[in-house]
Amino acid sequence: MTNKNGIIGLTIVLALISVYYLSFTFVSRNIKSKAIVYATDAKGEVDPAKKQRYIDSLWREDVYIGHTLQEVMERELNLGLDLQGGMHVVLEVAPADILKGMAGGNARSVTFQNALKKAGEDKSASNKTFIDRFAAAYKAEAPNTSLASVFATSANRGKISSNSSDGDVIKMLNTEIDGSIDRAFQITQARIDKFGVTNPNIQRLPGQNRVLVELPGVDNPERVRRLLSGAAKLEFAEVYLTNEVAPALDGLGKYLTQQDAIQKSTAKPGADSAAADTAKKTALEGLAAQLEQKGDSTKSDSSALAAQSAALTSLFVPMPQGLGVYLKDTARASEILRRPEVRSLFPADLVFMWDRKGSEGTNNQLILPLYFIKKVNGVAAMEGDVIVDATHDYDERGRPEVTMRMNGEGARKWRSLTARSINRPVAIIIDNLVYTAPTVQGEIPNGNSSITGNFTVEETKDMSNVLKAGKLPAPTHIVEEAVVGSSLGAEAINDGLWSSAIGLVIVLVFMFAYYSKAGWIADIALLINLFFLLGVMASLGAVLTLSGIAGIVLSIGMAVDANVLIYEGIKVEIAEGKPFALAVKEGFKNSMTAIIDSNVTTLLTGIILYTFGTGLVLGFATTLVLGLLTSLFCAIFITRLLLEYQIKKGRTFHFYSALTKNWFKDNDFDFVSQRRRFYIISGIIIAIGIGSFIFKGFGLGIDFKGGRSYVIRFEKNVDADDLRTIMDDVLASTTEVKTFGGLDQVKITTAYLIEDTNPDADQKAEAKVMEGVNKIKDNPGKIVSSNKVGPTMASDTLLSAVYAVLLALAANFVYILIRFKRVAFSYGAVVSLAHDVVIILAIFSLFNGWLPWSLDIDQAFIGAILTMIGYSMNDTVVIYDRIRDYLADDKSRGQSLPTVINNALNSTLSRTAVTGISVILVLIVLMVFGGAVIRGFTFCMLLGVIVGTYSSLFVAAPIVVDLLQRQQSKEPAPLAVADVTAPGASKKIKA
Repeated sequence: MTNKNGIIGLTIVLALISVYYLSFTFVSRNIKSKAIVYATDAKGEVDPAKKQRYIDSLWREDVYIGHTLQEVMERELNLGLDLQGGMHVVLEVAPADILKGMAGGNARSVTFQNALKKAGEDKSASNKTFIDRFAAAYKAEAPNTSLASVFATSANRGKISSNSSDGDVIKMLNTEIDGSIDRAFQITQARIDKFGVTNPNIQRLPGQNRVLVELPGVDNPERVRRLLSGAAKLEFAEVYLTNEVAPALDGLGKYLTQQDAIQKSTAKPGADSAAADTAKKTALEGLAAQLEQKGDSTKSDSSALAAQSAALTSLFVPMPQGLGVYLKDTARASEILRRPEVRSLFPADLVFMWDRKGSEGTNNQLILPLYFIKKVNGVAAMEGDVIVDATHDYDERGRPEVTMRMNGEGARKWRSLTARSINRPVAIIIDNLVYTAPTVQGEIPNGNSSITGNFTVEETKDMSNVLKAGKLPAPTHIVEEAVVGSSLGAEAINDGLWSSAIGLVIVLVFMFAYYSKAGWIADIALLINLFFLLGVMASLGAVLTLSGIAGIVLSIGMAVDANVLIYEGIKVEIAEGKPFALAVKEGFKNSMTAIIDSNVTTLLTGIILYTFGTGLVLGFATTLVLGLLTSLFCAIFITRLLLEYQIKKGRTFHFYSALTKNWFKDNDFDFVSQRRRFYIISGIIIAIGIGSFIFKGFGLGIDFKGGRSYVIRFEKNVDADDLRTIMDDVLASTTEVKTFGGLDQVKITTAYLIEDTNPDADQKAEAKVMEGVNKIKDNPGKIVSSNKVGPTMASDTLLSAVYAVLLALAANFVYILIRFKRVAFSYGAVVSLAHDVVIILAIFSLFNGWLPWSLDIDQAFIGAILTMIGYSMNDTVVIYDRIRDYLADDKSRGQSLPTVINNALNSTLSRTAVTGISVILVLIVLMVFGGAVIRGFTFCMLLGVIVGTYSSLFVAAPIVVDLLQRQQSKEPAPLAVADVTAPGASKKIKA
């Protein structure tokens, strides 16, 4: 092997990186376990608040080789919602609502309303934005009316005028829509940060007006819905200076001093409860006496003042605008500031508010500033609805700044507020978080002002977006939602670990049973592959989901294929009498083309899955793509290193066991001559399937039709038909009820209130479902997970799924054409893939409702279909590669085309069988142990492997025979076999 030392060095580097990043996972899990122990009471119940306090206390502390707990948890291999419970939400910013706001009074016209309706219903031009569709619809409604006449309002002054062209108006509208989505994203991010979830995932979905939010560990979905769907509130308020509340801060210091005294007196070892109560009473009486002084320093001696100061600064940190609190202490500080005895120390119109972001303090600990905000009767001096526009710019010194413009009412209020706040800060607040508090330099009379400071360009962009948040109505609607209970997550972890372990063991045992000692070498490479895969996922910050575990297990099964190709190649070289070392070298060399071609086709499919998929499909695609890359490295290089080590030690061995020595030896199956019989068999199945499509249809999942689904677990077994009757009556609509994972668990799917966008619609629907569940006598049930997909999301998801399948077919067609130089190979591959898809659709249609697991057509099904396309193409490419080799071989001289291809098929039979059996065994394990969530997904892939193997042998290759023979009959000269030869073929062979 060339560059052997380089490969060894790279392997060592990968191993060290994997160890380093996986170590964070072990450290994080250890600390979380200690937090659970700390928060567990005598009854064995865990207090979530106490557990979170334990984690918060270490959040900014060094816990592992110079890394804080926050950094450790950011670097760990995170678990998805399906493995630990939590909530997944997709928020949509409705562009129609934004357009109404920008049109002002013009939005009430019938023409505007009709155009808005048509733009929302038009799905034909999916490559156009909503604004483009609206503009086209408006011009159709009013051909002689310009868009400027609708949108050239006072709110949009300076951006467009009444003379602006339609193109300029469309450009402005698209910019404003995009900015509104950015603001929604920032507001959502700020709210989630305030919510206090560990490792949330918040991202704007590219090319869409949607924001994805994943909140692991959340157990209060209704609170999250209120948090994410509520309108953002922008306020401007005066700020109390520290010296103005100095007496209150003195009183707070006294209060904290007494609290320390109480804690110490009641926590003395050996003190009985009576003595502790007496000490506590005495301390409280002393506290009351001190608080009556209201901070009068003349009644306190220097030692008392020192104690008060120490007590105050032990929790609060002096800062220019007031006080700050270390992030780990914010929960405790908030609780203290809410106490009535503390609130009574401060002015009645003072409100405590946190800054939206912290700053680094001593010892690298994050300090969160606390502001003393003035609100008369709970109302700020100004609210954000007066903002007309805000932009980020540069001042005369080239420093980033924010400029804002207000309407007439806002200008009057702003003038009054700035006049009484000269040399004082004014806080800009959104959702009760202070974004900035600039100091006013002088009265601002006209409502146009700038905010300067030590800002970056990014910060001024964010601030301008925040200021504009009050200008446009950009409400967010939850268009997709999934809630997974923690108990279901714990079961998923158990199912995933069991299926992974059993699947891995079965593959390892099978490889040893088939290849004997050589199988152990492949097994070691597979284990190293698994280690590298997890290490790479951790280093990239990937999230491990239940479908991701399925992807890992399947990638291990498919990793066998590369080893099988290499081993079968070595067996051929040994059979030709070559020395062991040379046979190994030639076996690797001759198998590289097939390995690379087969893995590239699967990789193309995996990338398409990753691009178009979300949720379960995305998790599967991530691990599948990474698994393919690591398995290629391990099969090509690690296996080679291990074999060469054996050669260096002078050891040789067989690539078969006593049981498998004569398997697939001297095969002589006549695949090609029977092709028309198999065409007929496939045609009959497809015809039956088409009939089922027409008369029975499919069970569409809510991904594609929209709706709500709930997984309900009962204490005892429940009859799905009885529950369906009850639910139809309660919900006054047809309800789908299916057994899900066990006779005590069902999945209820309904379209009840799915069109309702009110914030309380989800709660109403859930309550209605539970009303029906509670009618099952003596068998209580509870919701363990729920899912919601709105109609617009379902439509877009279906469209994306169709594009994904078509793109996968097109990508594979092009790749095969490039690699094999003949259209016949591309046609054979794509027809074979289409054949596989139609047959699986036929099975899902025919047997829907007959099998004890879901056969719904949903995103998971599309993921499985695309994976099946990848596997089937993998199998087909290996066969094509062998056909190309046989056509180029001197031994094929004088043989007919069917004979040559038939021989090629027989020569690949051992590889096809070994790989197919390995993957089928893994998928069966996933079916049995993987859990109900991925059972339908796994069943589709299992069918895909079986049907894909069948079509590679009996459809793809025979089609190549037919097309090449047809081409040969039309050509004046005999078809030159060399035209389809492998690279490096030494001679041209005539067919």
